Amino acid sequence: MSYQVEKLMVNYKTLEEFKRFREYGLQELSMFEDLEANIIENNSESPFYGVYFGDKLVARMSLYRVEKKYDRYFEPAQDYFELWKLEVLADYQHKGYGKALVEYAKSLGLPIKTNPRVKSDEFWSKMGFTSVHYDMERDRGENPLVWYPEGVKEQSH
Repeated sequence: MSYQVEKLMVNYKTLEEFKRFREYGLQELSMFEDLEANIIENNSESPFYGVYFGDKLVARMSLYRVEKKYDRYFEPAQDYFELWKLEVLADYQHKGYGKALVEYAKSLGLPIKTNPRVKSDEFWSKMGFTSVHYDMERDRGENPLVWYPEGVKEQSH
């Protein structure tokens, strides 16, 4: 079954729906504050993408484009997407919503980096993500996983 992934608008309705998600936090609260301060108007650019079931937001992720000069994960360094806050509401898990979001991110054609949640390794492995092996001195307690588009493969050091 394929789901329609949408870029989420920054407005009160979306932010209200975010409260249902477990990873609701500073990012959303700062969006709320910006809305209230009128810094961003309704429908302005948001890093969030989601899938609706009827009129209910049931899955979401946040996707940031990171410039090559900040790349610490890919060899050679390149622009990539950082995927955060991939989350599907409990009643809608194991139905392909998370997969639809990740497939959408992949369709944008850049490598992707994510820090998986505990116990989600099997999901990411099915989605073609692999562990990053890099110097432990750079380790920030992360366990980053990466995905390369077809034709863009990791170079050996």
